[in-house]
Amino acid sequence: MAMVWPEAPGSDVCESLDEVARDVAYLGHSASLVRCRFLRGDSAKPSHPGAPARRRVYAGRLAELEAAHRANPVRPVIRPGASGVSGSVVTSESTGASTSEWLVIERIEGEAPDLRAAALVCRALRRALMSGYRRADMGDAIPEIVSGHTADRSPTRRPHLAVVPLAFAGYPHADGRVFGFALVPPAGTSLRSVPGFVPAFEAVAPYDPGRERRVLTLKGPPLGKPLHLAPAGPSPVRSLSPGPYLESARVWASVTPIVLDRHLKRNGDREIREIIAGSCENAGLPRPDPDRIQVGKHSAIEGAPPARPPAGAPPWARWKTPESLATRSLVHAVIDFGRSTDGPVLLGAGRFTGLGLCRCLGS
Repeated sequence: MAMVWPEAPGSDVCESLDEVARDVAYLGHSASLVRCRFLRGDSAKPSHPGAPARRRVYAGRLAELEAAHRANPVRPVIRPGASGVSGSVVTSESTGASTSEWLVIERIEGEAPDLRAAALVCRALRRALMSGYRRADMGDAIPEIVSGHTADRSPTRRPHLAVVPLAFAGYPHADGRVFGFALVPPAGTSLRSVPGFVPAFEAVAPYDPGRERRVLTLKGPPLGKPLHLAPAGPSPVRSLSPGPYLESARVWASVTPIVLDRHLKRNGDREIREIIAGSCENAGLPRPDPDRIQVGKHSAIEGAPPARPPAGAPPWARWKTPESLATRSLVHAVIDFGRSTDGPVLLGAGRFTGLGLCRCLGS
């Protein structure tokens, strides 16, 4: 393995680093024997094929090492680096879309909710993050971008953090199973730049030595049993990839139904299309021609449940929405913006709690 720095240190610094490297016997575990060297110039480049190293020193790692040394200066217990926020963020810059940053959290234990109840879990995730601020003694300083409320507790009119489900949808044989969730800040905002976000998240996702990662546990309705979530690293599970939600595409389709921003007056498709066109504008997206919007009960994304269950269906077949949105209409849509539009596309009154989440259909 080779780790390459973009800028080489001076000769004296490189020699000192090399002296330290010669004393390194293992990495991470005593069974992982290594020989290390610091090299300069082209000789530092790896001469064998392979994926680039993904290791990094994350914020707080030095504090962990110092605490381990204080606890046992003679033989400190050095745990592997905990998975944290900085190692789990996916940005849309790699897709060519406008800058957006998602923190993907995958299910590692416990039964994930049905996609139709995911909005309630998204709200629970936001509440958990806010409790992290209180645990970190920042309860009086929860940012508006996190809480979604102003100082007087009225709903903010500014873009704020959204929480969305990541489900098995859009692929052949998809069934809508929820694999995890993502924290989505407003476009152009970095999660690391949100005041207090990192310590608040770490307060509710403590390091689990057994799993060697941070674990956030959710309990209570709509969950029957505790749900254990952890920041996802590079994952082979395609359903956890934000890529289809961050691409630049002309046509987008809803995975979770859109909660209309207002009550219907005439209850016609034309009115619904007009409302959705306005929702796009409210979300900072181009306003599409309403005639380019298709609406209906069923989603164009394979695996996504219909917006309304058939007559006589059991209660669990209905979408669970926050109480404040319970009387609003839900609808699936296919939106043709007429030109390539960057994701994410989050629409409607429930867009900050996982409803109105759209996926690209084509460029």
